[in-house]
Amino acid sequence: MAILEFEKPLYEIQEKIEELKKISESSGMDVSKEIDNFEKQALEYKKEVYANLTPAQRLQIARHSDRPNFLDYVKLMTTDFMELHGDREGTDDRAIIGGIAKLGDRSVVIIGTQKGKTTKENLIYNFGMPQPQGYRKALRLFYHANKFNMPIVTLIDTPGAYPGMKAEETAQGTAIAVNLKEMAKLNVPIIAVITGEGCSGGALGLAVADRVFMLEHAYYTVISPEGCASILWRDASKASEAAEALKITSEDLLKLEVIDGIVKEPLGGAHCDYDKISNDLKDTIIKAIDELEKIEPSKLREERYNKFRRMGVFCQ
Repeated sequence: MAILEFEKPLYEIQEKIEELKKISESSGMDVSKEIDNFEKQALEYKKEVYANLTPAQRLQIARHSDRPNFLDYVKLMTTDFMELHGDREGTDDRAIIGGIAKLGDRSVVIIGTQKGKTTKENLIYNFGMPQPQGYRKALRLFYHANKFNMPIVTLIDTPGAYPGMKAEETAQGTAIAVNLKEMAKLNVPIIAVITGEGCSGGALGLAVADRVFMLEHAYYTVISPEGCASILWRDASKASEAAEALKITSEDLLKLEVIDGIVKEPLGGAHCDYDKISNDLKDTIIKAIDELEKIEPSKLREERYNKFRRMGVFCQ
């Protein structure tokens, strides 16, 4: 497992614990009290570190290479997943994956951005950066869900839509804008979750939802801190300052009413316990769908529209 810079003191303590265990095994000495003390020290220190993370440190966790990806969540939260491929215009963008699945006892359409965990996988999934064809595939699945009255769940973990020339030539901005417009008009409940990176229009193209949740250490922003620092200070190394100013954390965004709730992560981050984070996320989504299914479609659309219209209002 990759070790983040701020976690190194924790692993130094863990190394001391392992050394004591080896000494105990080889010499027969009873050092169980010393080991217990070190383990308690490590746990308390870890709790303190994760209770006081800076936005820049949360950024590192959100981008952790071992963090669960879309297919991990699908495997652990749903059953009977059947992937639906292609945008019906000749392309199947692998950065966005979606299909029909059982979530508890109901059928849903589940769609998400997919990242890899190795360089080879990331090349297949384009590092989680969708092209226009991916957003058009998602739109096709939105229409499918609307037609058959199935709730929509989107899981978002992307550094942004792919910024390449080919994507621009095939109408990247238009594809995202159409998704925003069409998601606002759907009659079925929509739940969006930022599971890692939620960056720019690439994230928003799947996030016009009745309920928007974030995992505790995920981030959601109009631009990456590095991009912001490059524009404001002409210096990407000032990303930490930008992360602080952008208010990208789940707590900040809940206060600003950009999101509707936070799903707490296991101590150390979602990558430390796939089963727990998947179960907690599943419970959150099911509870939200249960509430939204009681609302008439016309009222659902109206509330969704008003939810986004309220954002960015300034009081004089």
